[in-house]
Amino acid sequence: MIFDNQYELQRIEKANQLKELGHQPYPHNITKESSTAEFKTQFAHITERDESKSLKVNGRIKFLRLMGKAAFVKIEDESGILQIYVSRDNLPEGFYNNVFKKLIEVGDIISVEGYPFVTKTGELSLHVTTLDLATKSIKPLPEKFHGLTDIELRYRQRYLDMIMNPDVKDNFKARSNIVSITRRFFEDKGFLEVETPMMHPIAGGANAKPFITHHNALGIERFLRIAPELYLKRLVVGGFESVFEINRNFRNEGMDQTHNPEFTMLEFYWAYHNYEDLMKLTEDLFEKLIKNLNLETKLPFGDMEVDYVTPFAKIKWEDALVDIAGVKKEDVRNEDALIAFLESHEVKFDKSLPLAKLQEEIFDEFVEKNLINPTFLTHYPIDISPLARRNDEDPQIADRFEFFVAGQEIANGFNELNDPIDQYERFSKQMEHKDSGDDEAHEMDEDYCHALGYGLPPTAGQGIGIDRVVMLLTNQQSIRDVILFPAMKPIKKEQNEEEEK
Repeated sequence: MIFDNQYELQRIEKANQLKELGHQPYPHNITKESSTAEFKTQFAHITERDESKSLKVNGRIKFLRLMGKAAFVKIEDESGILQIYVSRDNLPEGFYNNVFKKLIEVGDIISVEGYPFVTKTGELSLHVTTLDLATKSIKPLPEKFHGLTDIELRYRQRYLDMIMNPDVKDNFKARSNIVSITRRFFEDKGFLEVETPMMHPIAGGANAKPFITHHNALGIERFLRIAPELYLKRLVVGGFESVFEINRNFRNEGMDQTHNPEFTMLEFYWAYHNYEDLMKLTEDLFEKLIKNLNLETKLPFGDMEVDYVTPFAKIKWEDALVDIAGVKKEDVRNEDALIAFLESHEVKFDKSLPLAKLQEEIFDEFVEKNLINPTFLTHYPIDISPLARRNDEDPQIADRFEFFVAGQEIANGFNELNDPIDQYERFSKQMEHKDSGDDEAHEMDEDYCHALGYGLPPTAGQGIGIDRVVMLLTNQQSIRDVILFPAMKPIKKEQNEEEEK
């Protein structure tokens, strides 16, 4: 049986005793009249007691102190904590001694009705006149009233985390608000929200390793999407000139402070606009978020302070390698010089990497972590930008940017490649990389090339990591603190038993 330790068995026995006494431990006739916060607001003016007023509130018992014929209890709902006073003489005959004292305990959810009064210490409280059990808790809460501190257990059992650490809910309320504000922002700009497939016949739209599943009815493999890009751009070919999607992506990669295999992306495409328009739109979005969330323009992130005053900084890719990483200007496109640079700094890397990948190694090691204030990195190498349009003046450069804040990538945007011949050739080159062992290289997507053949208007597109935006604006250093149920390693049975103890 799943509930088998002595404390759980004791609580199961109490639930059975409640049934024998005619009290359903899991009733379904409990309604909600008011929240604890509403009770406090409605009776904030009370200085003594007012038996002419009465209100019903529900909540989980977080603290219970018995004092003979009465008890002080703290109950908690989504809006906060309220102190209630339970007296034997205000309840039905025998209820206090036989039910409340013996069978109701911390963790149970109750529904109480009563009048407001103020204790000798000045705390607004509810004097109970009616008490009903709403739900009997079988599993006892952790002993520490002040919270659950085991970080692994908090992520695995988010429900318990929220019960014991109510402030955790604030992060997820902020997340919901951020998504809502973002959605309204794009709708107000005339964008159409769409939904595209989650299972793809070809893993495309980003350099990433996919999750693979099997479609039984069709008898074929499908890939959980790594990005919606190629489908969204098909819609632009079809005539939707401004579209966006907020949804899940899946990448079969490692997990760390900023990576979860299942994550949320905002991706949008804007016909007859360019990547410079996207950078301005990104600035406008962050201004909107900060204003609507009532945040300051300078926000802490760990031990850093991030300044969100616009306009944000813009640095060219090669300039960043020179000015931040310390590569000599004359060496920035010299493979041998870059290899020597990496070796001199004792960086582990593959010496057979092409120029753009060597530059990327240097960027990842020496540049990214130093981009604290919001910064757009522009003019990326075309060889690491397989879906971006070539720059007209320098064909080795893509009309692309990435957006960094607090040392991490937040967004990626570029002028879309709409030359079907060029796109087909780049896919072919990516396939060569894949054949040589690059698991993250793009697959060939002939149908997408066919779509481009009908004509994709000049378009700019961008993806923004919602989880990372939430991290920034709530000052959370781990992505697992802004995802309700993050991916976790399987727990061993013995470890689970130890945690139960």
